[in-house]
Formats: sequence, C-alpha cells, structure tokens
Amino acid sequence: MTQQIGSMAELLHAQQQEHMQHRHVSSEQRRARLQQIIDVVVANYQVIVAAMEDDFAGRSQGFSVMNDILGSLASLKYARDNLDSWMGSDNRQVFSPYDQLGSTARIEYQAKGSVGIIGTWNAPLYTLLSPLACVLAAGNRAILKPSEVTPKTAAAIATVFANEIDPLIVGVVIGGVDVGVEFSHLPFDHLIFTGSTSVGKKIMQAAAQNLVPVTLELGGKSPVIVSNSCDLAETCKRIAIAKSNNGGQLCISPDIIYVPKAHIEQAATLMLDTYRSLFPVITDNVDVVPIVNTAHCQRIVDVLSQAQEAESDVRVSHSVDNLQACVSQDKRLPLHLVIAPNKSTRIMQEEIFGPAAVLLPYDDINDVINDINLRDKPLALYYFGEDQAELDLVLANTTSGGVSINDCLMHAAMHDAPFGGVGASGMGHYHGIEGFKALSHARTVFVAPQHDPRGEWGLLPPHHDQFKDMMVAQVTAD
Repeated sequence: MTQQIGSMAELLHAQQQEHMQHRHVSSEQRRARLQQIIDVVVANYQVIVAAMEDDFAGRSQGFSVMNDILGSLASLKYARDNLDSWMGSDNRQVFSPYDQLGSTARIEYQAKGSVGIIGTWNAPLYTLLSPLACVLAAGNRAILKPSEVTPKTAAAIATVFANEIDPLIVGVVIGGVDVGVEFSHLPFDHLIFTGSTSVGKKIMQAAAQNLVPVTLELGGKSPVIVSNSCDLAETCKRIAIAKSNNGGQLCISPDIIYVPKAHIEQAATLMLDTYRSLFPVITDNVDVVPIVNTAHCQRIVDVLSQAQEAESDVRVSHSVDNLQACVSQDKRLPLHLVIAPNKSTRIMQEEIFGPAAVLLPYDDINDVINDINLRDKPLALYYFGEDQAELDLVLANTTSGGVSINDCLMHAAMHDAPFGGVGASGMGHYHGIEGFKALSHARTVFVAPQHDPRGEWGLLPPHHDQFKDMMVAQVTAD
C-alpha cells in the first residue's frame, strides 16, 4: 500500500522531512489519522489478540479484547472527539502597561514532529496506541517499537500497520533488545517509554545524547492503605480483583497492602476467599492470565521461595504441590500473600509483577505514611475507607503518580485526566488534554502595540540622569 523505508534512522529522517514540509496539520487531518488507526484496530483485532494468546501461551482472547483492544479504542476515540477543543490557542494576560496599549498574547500548541513510542509486553497494544492517540491528536507522526517479549504480537502489529498505514504517518519497527537500544538513541522529537524503572533510566540516558524530551511510564511498589473506617469485606474483594487483573502483571498492581493489625488475619482470609471465588482452579484455567514467559515466571517463583525460606508467613489461595513445577507447566500461579516479611527479602525490594502481595500490619496511620515515603514514589496509591480527615492526611503527605480511592486501578482508565508517574515511577503524562499538551510545543505569541512608548517614557538610550532612580523606584514588595 505504501512505500517501504529501510532503516529506523531512514524512517525517522523521512518522517521529520515530511513534518518540515507539512508542519500544519488541520483538525480534519488529525481526526482522519486517528480514525484510520481506529479502523485498522477494529478490522484486525482478531489477528492481534490471537497473537497475544500465543505469546502468553494462553491469555484469554476475551481479556485481551477488554484490556488492549477496547482500551486502545477508547483512548483513540476520546482524542478524536476532543481534539478541536484541545487545539485552540490560550489567551494570556499581557504585562502592564502594554495590556492598556492594545498588546495581546496567546499560547499556540504546535506539533513537535516525530515521536518514538516503546511499548511493553504486559499490555502490548495498549501501551503503544494509548499514547499514540495523544501523539496524533497533537499533529505529530510516530514510530512504534513493540516489546520483544511478545514477539508474535509485535509481528502482527507490524504487518497490520505496514499493510494499511502510511509509515510516514505511523511506522512500526520490531526486533530485540539491540533494536530497542538503537531506537532509544535516535534523534526523535519526543520519546515515550513504558517499562521498568531500570530500563527507563537507560532510555533517558540515551535520549539525553540528542536532547530528546521523554515521557517515562514506569512502575514501582504501589501501596494500598486499608483504613479502620472501610468496609473490610468489600475492600478485600476489590483488592483481590485488582490483584487478579492480568495475572498481577500491571505497573499499577497493588504490591504492598497496609492493614490495621487487628484485622490482618481477617483481611488475608477475605482476599484469598475472593480469589478462590474468581478462580476455583488455577491450572489450565483460561480465566487465569499466565505469566508471560518462563523467565518472568521463574523470577516470581524465586521471589516467593526466598520469602518462604526466610520463614515469612505466606498464605496461598490454592494448594500447589510444587510451585517450581508451575514454571514448566502453564505458568499460572495462585495468589500468594506474604505477611510482614523481613525488609531485606526480595518481595519487599522488587516490584512483584505477578499474583502476589505483601500485607503489613499497622497501628498508626502516620507510620504507614512514613513507610510509604521511605520508598521510591509509586505510580499509584490506593486508599480504602470513609475517614475524610485520615484520607486528607494521606493525600497531603504522600506523593504518587495517581490515586484511586475505594478501588484499585481505576484512575488509569480516566481519559479526561493525565496518567503518569513521578520520580522513580516516571515522568510526563498521556491521556486527555494533558497528554495533548505534553506532546505539543507550547509556543508563546506576543503581539506588540502599534505605538511604541518606550522613547517617551525615557527607557531608551541615551539614558537621562534620572533613569536609574526611575528603575530603583519600582523595586518594591507590593
């Protein structure tokens, strides 16, 4: 359908040349580009979700439709339907006395050029197309780099786009870590990466060589605060549901759950009971999302095994004769709750990214706040309860990328609100108008008055004897 372009560098150069020649992209053009991506997803979703099922060796196609297809379409459609209001210029107040002389000022949002998007494997389509919605709404072009951890999905996306989308608008490149490294070193006009904090640091370091601005969507150990004021049964149900989502393989999955000491036994029981009700069996259950590959599954098993060897109190939703055997079988793991483990254990140090969580008992909410603040700033924070004063205390004294109250994960589904991290959990945003602005250059336009009064005011050289006194007289505190 479209011309073939060789290397990544050549594709980027071609896109940037096209941008230079066609800088202004009308709302009609932007909407048409978004609609074309929507149409491609709708027409080819079956191929893509089948590839995801193969990559995960059994992830339910229904779940992939819900998580990746519908999630991507929602982001694309929201951008399509709102870009007219986002594209308008913002009038700004002019400084005195120029505001009295007819001057005006405005902010115009200008496309940056070509944006690189590196997706991740846990949501292999969504982490490409959700940011792409803001990229295209802002009038940019893009090159997508799907995750090599899900190679069949990456190949399916590349084939579909190559057949139906002009690579000068949206191109796709695939390959392993070496390709990702080369990709991150290219002189994009903006670079978006979703993945781990450790890799995010390398991406930012590579981008800095070309002064490329970055949006990093990373992760961390997202905490949950269970208040004494909550409905404990409903709270534990919602936490268990969240922990089951995508087999726990989400960047905003609950990792550390703070529970009042008096309720920790009941909370653990309620979470495990809910998990069993969702999944009566684990092995060969199509509703259970497998861990993506053997290496990732082995890492989770190793983390849990170390906690058990350290004599931690580990509760399990389903009896497993040999946890290690799950790695070589279907990579489906039961939910593990590790209660008050030693701080030196890996489960207390690493993002879990699987069906496990830490339960920490507490007596004083201030101790919880202090413990959260001793860790890297998380991508998400969750609070369950009805104590408004306590909630205000938590919100005022913690920092996180986003917050959901009385549920988990939900803030990330907001289309009209920014999604992003802070500190070790990332920087920058996509979703909504904030995503549009993040992918645009905000350019100030000042319109001078017809009459220039500076000479009359004595502001131009040669300066008279009272010039300094005139300036000093304006050095005031009001």
